[in-house]
Amino acid sequence: MLRTRFTETFGIEHPIVQGGMMWVGRAELVAAVANAGGLGFLTALTQPTPDALRAEIARTRELTDKPFGVNVTILPSINPPPYEEYVAAIIESGVTIVETAGSNPQPFLPAYREAGIKVLHKCTSVRHALKAQQIGVDGVSIDGFECAGHPGEDDVPGLVLIPAAARALDIPIIASGGIADARGLVAALALGADGVNMGTRFLCTEESPVHRKVKEQIVAHTERSTQLIFRTMHNTARVADNEISRKVVEIEKAGGTFEDVRELVAGARGRGVFENGDLDAGIWSAGQVQGLIEDIPTCAELISRMVAEAEQLIGGRLASLVG
Repeated sequence: MLRTRFTETFGIEHPIVQGGMMWVGRAELVAAVANAGGLGFLTALTQPTPDALRAEIARTRELTDKPFGVNVTILPSINPPPYEEYVAAIIESGVTIVETAGSNPQPFLPAYREAGIKVLHKCTSVRHALKAQQIGVDGVSIDGFECAGHPGEDDVPGLVLIPAAARALDIPIIASGGIADARGLVAALALGADGVNMGTRFLCTEESPVHRKVKEQIVAHTERSTQLIFRTMHNTARVADNEISRKVVEIEKAGGTFEDVRELVAGARGRGVFENGDLDAGIWSAGQVQGLIEDIPTCAELISRMVAEAEQLIGGRLASLVG
């Protein structure tokens, strides 16, 4: 059993988190992670309305009696979703853990605190993590440059970012980006983290609600099979290498603006990849950790394997190097 500040603070058996992923953080996956002793997050905005989120929370409860959370990502938008209503749905449904990301979660913290909800905030830099600690979150998930999705603009990899954050912060830290197995878990703990967050690895599990072809492509991909888009727009995103992501990069290099790629990067097209298995239909998030993923296990198999092998690494190979 691996006990850390994270497992104690958030009431979880194992220090392993399945972070919120758009179109992916649904009841089947979240419940499977929870039943295996990890912490899974539903993705609030995957649900089209706050009432739909209420129903998805209820559906998750039918599948597990273990703790799970809800991710709320707040991003700039011309027509923003009704965040206050989604937050109300989370609170009224009795959820006890929330993962926040994107913009500053401070406006919603008083309501979360009053409801007794623990908040884990996703950050891509130490300065943002310090700000999150200052406003009162209960823990931070720190994303290194290797991660899928938005790694920030500093390009600092986890090997530097995790210990830098651990040195500066007093609250529990979850390491994210480039982690797929026990080696990553043990390394993160050695660097000062209290647990790990995995996105791409959980995307490639049996319970992940995406097309089988996506999972098989992740297994086939290497650590070089990603593209960084939106670099010229200072909104970098790491996505899987395919026809669309390569085209977006080409347009950017030629001086194109967001308007020139808007149709290519539309969320509906990315959703189509996950639902229909057309790997070139749109962009879809995946990290460099693809190069370490060799199978499509159940969440229970993945988590039990990681914990068992981590204990063996700590008590066996690493212990044998001392003395």
